[in-house]
Amino acid sequence: MKKTILFLTLILASFYGFSQNSVYGVRAGINISDLDFEDQFDDTPHTHRNGFMIGFFGEYRLSNLIDLAPEIQFSAEGSKEEELRINYIQLPVLFKFNLSNNFALAVGPQASLKAHEYDDGIKNFTFSGVAGIDYMITDEFFLDFRYKYGLQNLVDDELGVEFKGNTMQIGFGVKF
Repeated sequence: MKKTILFLTLILASFYGFSQNSVYGVRAGINISDLDFEDQFDDTPHTHRNGFMIGFFGEYRLSNLIDLAPEIQFSAEGSKEEELRINYIQLPVLFKFNLSNNFALAVGPQASLKAHEYDDGIKNFTFSGVAGIDYMITDEFFLDFRYKYGLQNLVDDELGVEFKGNTMQIGFGVKF
C-alpha cells in the first residue's frame, strides 16, 4: 500500500511540471464488462455486467502529435453475478496520438485497486492494457471509446482458477 501511495504522489506531483501545456477535465460513461475464464471453466455460468465509470484526468502536451494523459477513475466492472462484481479505483496512463484536431488514438497501461471486500479471493491490485479513440465534439466536450484487457489473473493463485477481465467503456467528458 505504501508503494501505491508513493506512486500516486509522484504522478500528482509531476502535474506541476507540465502546467504550461496542460488541460484538465472530467469524464463519465458506461462500462460493458465481462470475465474471460480459463478453458476448463468456459461453461461457468456468468453474464456481462453493465456498470458506470467516472474520473478526472489531465492531458499534457509532449509534442504536436503526442499527449500524456494520466487519470484516476472509479469503474464498476466484473460479471453480473454478485460474487463476480468488482469495483475498482483505476489509474490509466495513456499516450494520445493526435490524428487531427478532432480525433486521437490512445494506448497505455492501467493499474487497478479493488475498492471493496479485500478478503474475497479476488486480487486487490491488477494491471491491464488500454486502447481507445477520442472524438472532440467542441473545444471542450468529447466522446470516447476504450477497450481494456486484463494482463493477469484476477483470482488469488491458491484458488486454482484463472480469469481475466475485459471492459468496453463509452464515455463523455469535458475539458477545462
